[in-house]
Amino acid sequence: MDIGITARVSSSSIDPAVLAQRAEELGFESFWLPEHPILPVNTSARYGGTADASIPASMADIGDPLIGLARASAVTSSIKLGTAISLVPEHNPLLHAKQIATLDRLSNGRFLFGIGAGWLQEETEIMGGDFRHRWGQTREHILAMKQLWTQEEAEFHGRFVDFPAVRCSPKPVQSPHPPVYLGGFAANVFKRVVEYGDGWMPVRVDEEQVRMGRVSLDELADAAGRDPKSILLMVCNVPADAELIRGLEAAGADRVTIGLPAEAGEDSLRVMEELASAVIG
Repeated sequence: MDIGITARVSSSSIDPAVLAQRAEELGFESFWLPEHPILPVNTSARYGGTADASIPASMADIGDPLIGLARASAVTSSIKLGTAISLVPEHNPLLHAKQIATLDRLSNGRFLFGIGAGWLQEETEIMGGDFRHRWGQTREHILAMKQLWTQEEAEFHGRFVDFPAVRCSPKPVQSPHPPVYLGGFAANVFKRVVEYGDGWMPVRVDEEQVRMGRVSLDELADAAGRDPKSILLMVCNVPADAELIRGLEAAGADRVTIGLPAEAGEDSLRVMEELASAVIG
């Protein structure tokens, strides 16, 4: 079982380069950063991560994950570097493709592309996304980026993404491209993973949900003529509980990530060491 850690770049956090370097020394397999470019002042959205569904004010204080991971890549050599998650509809796909390819090259092929379509309507729309059609938009962005990563001259013509033949370099080190992990637990998530993803990365799921998800992915992959083993399953932000992690592994998970509390602040290195001791040894 691969065990990674999810951190956060904020006004009060330790430099992600320092965090990632220590995470690698402690034996974590991967280092993940989240994304929220902005937090609208006025929103009707409800958040699934708090008991009262309120959106934490700290969500407004999240640094850019690609810049944070670029810093981390410069002081590490083996730990994988991922987005958990990148809000795809809030980006320009051509620029996004170049940023990711550059990071993958600078890290010597260590980038993992965790993606989502977003849940905060006002944020998506302020950033230029189409909230109602965000998953259709996400699909086209990913398909277009794959063309840019794998073709010397790429073009794409879709409903949401449309550009003529262009050249976009550098190319990623990973072949054919960095793996794409889809977040979420919506009704169509498994179909989306099988169609254009390399893995599923849910949050707040239990062993039975993981087991059922693995079965669904395997069945859909078989029906699509795809090797089920080519699709990985990781569970994000699980508690630092070794028994729970063993249960998730038995249910079909290939990787879990442990969340480094945002409030750890200057104590983040000590807290990370305690988390590693609990789940890695």
